[in-house]
Amino acid sequence: MPSGQGAPPHDQRIPSVIYVIALATFSAALSARALDPVLPHVAEDFGITIATAAGFSAAFAFTFAVIQPVLGAAADLFGKTRLMVICLMLLGFANILGAFSTSFPMLFASRILAGIGSGGVFPVALSLTSDLVGPEKRQVAIGRTLAGAMTGNLLGASLSGLIGDLLGWRGVLAVLGVLVIVAPVAVAFGFRGAALTRPPKTNLSTLRHGYRTIFANPNARICYAAVFIEGCCVLGLFPFVAAFLFELGETRLSIAGIVIACFAVGGLFYTMSVSRFLPRLGVRGMMIAGAALVGLQLAVVAFGPSWKVQAFSLLLMGWGFYMIHGSLQVFSSELSVEARASALSLHAFFFFMGQTVGPIAYGFGIENLGKVPTLLTSAVVMVALGLACARLLRQTRPADAGAT
Repeated sequence: MPSGQGAPPHDQRIPSVIYVIALATFSAALSARALDPVLPHVAEDFGITIATAAGFSAAFAFTFAVIQPVLGAAADLFGKTRLMVICLMLLGFANILGAFSTSFPMLFASRILAGIGSGGVFPVALSLTSDLVGPEKRQVAIGRTLAGAMTGNLLGASLSGLIGDLLGWRGVLAVLGVLVIVAPVAVAFGFRGAALTRPPKTNLSTLRHGYRTIFANPNARICYAAVFIEGCCVLGLFPFVAAFLFELGETRLSIAGIVIACFAVGGLFYTMSVSRFLPRLGVRGMMIAGAALVGLQLAVVAFGPSWKVQAFSLLLMGWGFYMIHGSLQVFSSELSVEARASALSLHAFFFFMGQTVGPIAYGFGIENLGKVPTLLTSAVVMVALGLACARLLRQTRPADAGAT
């Protein structure tokens, strides 16, 4: 398949610069779930409820989402690697600012800045990966990019729990902030000489045509609706994990961090197994199996087993989640060639809008219906989603593929 403008020709190999992209996603992912294990202490310090504290996750996700159309267009117009490095620097600064917050609104504002910074890393990383690797190897290459993000999520969640026990939630943000600020230097150095650092040829006219191409593709509506539902049903659960464990009498923040981190371990299992399972199951089979696995684990967590059982359930949930989510990422990468960064940024927009709505929906459901009915409803929705995606999505060539 022809490559996008400014990208080198595809071949059958997965280039080494993919590992530099993975480093960028690792650095950004460190902060994504940083506050989830320590939310009970944040709530206590500022005199707010857990449901209100969960708004930090919603603020991060909402900002990440709404900035996507702007960042996607900026990446296509001005250069993907340049935008990625700038956003990593902003993310590190936002974490350090949050560590020195003296009020709830100040901390809330720092999470908004963090959402902007993170928003310019992961979708752009997927776009760079798609530019470098053709469709026949793309799901495996994206899996390697995801490995960086999963490792970051794993260490971010587990380290935040451990650091939270030792230094409090402010120490969590300070340590992660310093780590993230160091990353742009390494990433910029790693991209030196890479073909994609050349200025892109995309212009506004081409970008407008790309958006028309994206939304003319029937897969767009299905992909974007699906990732919204995923974000709501799966990622919307995370801000409540620590509170669920508190109900069982497990108040160690490190344990909450380990349980949440197990989701990322499941994601790593996906990245290591996708090259084996994809030929056997096919894309449709991956989506159905992944959604069924997620639904089953949501049902397990609903009944409040011990933290060890919940940790194992989140591991399986992460594995299943990325089986369906990784497939949707590949479909999204094929909506347009000329505006690929925009297509994947819109993918991220809808995904993180789901994560914005998710904590609010879970909070409402748990308070008004109860924990078990709320989680079981999410389980049913996820299973139905996998079946619908497998039935409705079709692998098609981008309409603008011949333009390059």
